[in-house]
Amino acid sequence: MKIEIDEDRCIAAGNCVLASMELFDQRDEDGVAIILNEHPEGETLQAEARKAAAVCPANVITIVE
Repeated sequence: MKIEIDEDRCIAAGNCVLASMELFDQRDEDGVAIILNEHPEGETLQAEARKAAAVCPANVITIVE
């Protein structure tokens, strides 16, 4: 699994961070989401990545299986 974010379209809502603080954070200067772990391993982290993609209001998180 690989996580990708289209930073140009991110609206800085922070839903991804709420879904997984281990996988996502936000830049201090503009709140745009950043990935902390592009290749999460284990069922729990992968489930969190999928949830983050599902709850993103701008639909900018892509999960590549």
